[in-house]
Amino acid sequence: MAILYALVARGTTVLAEFSAVSGNTGAVARRILEKLPAEVESRLCFSQDRYIFHILRSDSFIFLCMANDTFGRRIPFSYLEDIQMRFLKNYGKVAPYAPAYAMNDEFSRVLHQQMEFFSSNPSADTLTRVRSEVRTIMVDNIEKILERGDRIELLVDKTATMQDSAFHFKKQSKRLRRALWMKNFKLLGTYQFYWDKFQGFIDRVDISIIVYNSCSLLWRSYFAFMQILTCLS
Repeated sequence: MAILYALVARGTTVLAEFSAVSGNTGAVARRILEKLPAEVESRLCFSQDRYIFHILRSDSFIFLCMANDTFGRRIPFSYLEDIQMRFLKNYGKVAPYAPAYAMNDEFSRVLHQQMEFFSSNPSADTLTRVRSEVRTIMVDNIEKILERGDRIELLVDKTATMQDSAFHFKKQSKRLRRALWMKNFKLLGTYQFYWDKFQGFIDRVDISIIVYNSCSLLWRSYFAFMQILTCLS
């Protein structure tokens, strides 16, 4: 997964977040929120190690995500614009007064779902085009907004991502096994249906043969009896 972390905040108050990796990514993101100047551009990026924090600011709300530095800037900002639209549509009226993590239970799932889509879907870049100024955004080192001696190490453990991928693989495998089982079950049901029909046909044939043999025996007995009567008379 190329986008690994995302949050929505009002100032320094985090309203929802999701992380696909373990480590201190959330702590670094909250430190960035604390150090952002009051007057800042609507879009900016900060790099640390092999990752870039992308920030989209809209009035008092901040939409932030962290992605691999090789992933570029267009898709992460497309992701943030999508998240911004969904968040304001659902919570625009209550978010200005909401306490910390008020939307986390519901919106963290949206962050995760859209994170997977924009990280892995080739059409994501064409569905939501970010304006051309994204290409000119300077990527500053995170130390630029941190005070001297305030440096923090970004620790990212992608084991969680691999476990998440393994979980999805197992889930898909389970679905495939279930689909194959259902297919075999339907075939077995069809086979059983026609086998029952065949058995019924055989049973009817057997009964017909028995009835025919019984009738033949009766007719032969009748003719023999009539012949005896003829002889006696």
